[in-house]
Amino acid sequence: MKQFFEFIPLIIFFIVYKMVDIYAATGSLIITTGLLLAYNYFKHGKVEKMHVITFLMVLVFGSLTLVLHNDVFIKWKVTAVYVLFAIALLASQFIFKKPIIKQMLGKEITLPDSVWNSLNIAWALFFIVLGLLNVYVAFYMAQEIWVNFKVFGLLGATIVFTLFSGIYIYKYLPKDDDKVTVEENKKSDK
Repeated sequence: MKQFFEFIPLIIFFIVYKMVDIYAATGSLIITTGLLLAYNYFKHGKVEKMHVITFLMVLVFGSLTLVLHNDVFIKWKVTAVYVLFAIALLASQFIFKKPIIKQMLGKEITLPDSVWNSLNIAWALFFIVLGLLNVYVAFYMAQEIWVNFKVFGLLGATIVFTLFSGIYIYKYLPKDDDKVTVEENKKSDK
């Protein structure tokens, strides 16, 4: 259910775009993203950093779109967010030596470090590819095609890549016998 709520701003953006225009859709995106952030804060007492960064990017690029009445800014927001995510993933691995993917999922899933590293790099490359694809679609195709791509293409690509990531890590997950050994090793380390 939580994941569904995260798509509400995107769904509203799409509906408002179809009913009015890109500027009204951008305004609705800013408002609904802000409301979702506030809801998460009041409901859970905290907000994830990724959601704050996304909201700030929506606020900055969306405001520029509205104030300057130019859709180029909202189109760049998508690429900017993906590039930021890619940089964070790569920096976490190569500078801080703690892949973000492992930090996010390591409490629930036990995998070898090489798998975490590969997964982290794969997601970084995926975000770079999506960012580049967004630039192409946003600036070489009609606005309506870009909106459809933003709402359905990027979402679909992310779902497919998530499924492939799950398939990739599945073969490295400890079997039931291995889980007992891993738990015993963790206890003996303490």
